[in-house]
Amino acid sequence: MSSLFVPESIARDDRHVVTDAELDAQFAAHAQAAKRRERAANWHLLFILVVVLGPLVVYPLARMVLLSFSGPHGLSVHAYAAFFGNPETRGVIGTTLGILFASASLASVLGVALASLLFFRPFAGAKLLTRFLELFVAFPSFLVAFTLIFLYGSQGSVSIGLQRLFSLDSPPMDFLFGIGGVILAEVVFYAPFVVRPTLASYATLDMRLIEAARSLGANGWMVAFKVILPLAWPGIAAGTILCFLLTLNEFGILLVLGSAHLITLPIAIYSAATVDLDLPTAAAGSVVMLLMSLSLYALYRRVNRKTGSR
Repeated sequence: MSSLFVPESIARDDRHVVTDAELDAQFAAHAQAAKRRERAANWHLLFILVVVLGPLVVYPLARMVLLSFSGPHGLSVHAYAAFFGNPETRGVIGTTLGILFASASLASVLGVALASLLFFRPFAGAKLLTRFLELFVAFPSFLVAFTLIFLYGSQGSVSIGLQRLFSLDSPPMDFLFGIGGVILAEVVFYAPFVVRPTLASYATLDMRLIEAARSLGANGWMVAFKVILPLAWPGIAAGTILCFLLTLNEFGILLVLGSAHLITLPIAIYSAATVDLDLPTAAAGSVVMLLMSLSLYALYRRVNRKTGSR
């Protein structure tokens, strides 16, 4: 029988017409499911804050801040007055900033140069070197300091080899235990932290713009500074700020290679807490350092957000 002669009741059963009431019910069900997922996510976040971040992060930071404002008779700024009133504090902050800018700047320049070489001038083994740099960031910083001591220390293999080769009376290398060794170790350790963001920024470049600039007669330096650098600058800036942030908080290299006369802010805080047993002053210095780190981190997040939105 032809479908034209299907009874009207059967035809009405085959095609289901969704009414407004059913649509409202579906929307309400979806809204309730979304609310349940949101409540579950909020409970998960609360669980993480209370169980994980609370005792491990929030509580210690809160105790540190309260300790920095504690005095003999309750709340006081005596610890901050003692910290900033110490005549050695200015020298400590100056040494910290000097090592920070020297190490982070050199590490950033080296990281950008190495990333540019790996991306624009690939060579045999470039991928292997990139993988090694990615693995290198997982090494502890003090391991790099000890490696430099074993190689370039006064009793290191390179120093002893040069002494025997040139028949010298004393090892020719004796610079690691001081500001020179600290800067060298931090540059070696933190340059790879700049390589990866720079490579990621280079990967987003439109190579047609570079080829167009070259076809118009621009040399390599003009292409680098007029085309590549303006386009890749957000990623390079993010990697540079991250390098400054990590270098500011460095402790292992300073503890291994820093001499008795090379006192930086982390070493001063450690000494105040463990040697002088002046916990409020140590807490005040920690709060100052925490504010410096958070400022750099806020700048890093802002630059990184701009990089991600491009």
